[in-house]
Amino acid sequence: MASESNKKRVDSASRIIKASTQTIYKAFVDPRALVLWLPPKGMKGHIFEFDARAGGAYRISLSYIGTDHPVEGKTSEDTDVSKGRFLELTPGERIVWSVEFESEDPVYAGEMIMTWTLTAVPEGTNVTVVCENVPEGIRKEDHDVGLRSTLENLAEYTE
Repeated sequence: MASESNKKRVDSASRIIKASTQTIYKAFVDPRALVLWLPPKGMKGHIFEFDARAGGAYRISLSYIGTDHPVEGKTSEDTDVSKGRFLELTPGERIVWSVEFESEDPVYAGEMIMTWTLTAVPEGTNVTVVCENVPEGIRKEDHDVGLRSTLENLAEYTE
């Protein structure tokens, strides 16, 4: 059972962003916006499929820029390709999506659930992301850096 509990790892991050909940929500459901802020620093994104509605599917790649990157990609040496579904879209409040990495390596297998919560605060919006069932191949330290970087990008994009 110990290995089963390892597969159920939860990572999270949050940041207060000086923008309204509606402005931030729009950045999630517009594929042109999402591809700009979602990739952590040092990566670029590409959207293959994007149907932003409950039950709708998406497929996206995040690729390292250049050859000097600290972590190898999950799908290829420099790229992570993931697919998933939008499980919940509550305007101005919450976005929930599933993520499955396209990888030959079983340490990246399984469905991760990412829940983004948008809470209005006097300074703007507190954006919290909770990732459940994080694949064991993703080092916690790397994931924490990536989540913080993504939130920083979202702040830069929406502020």
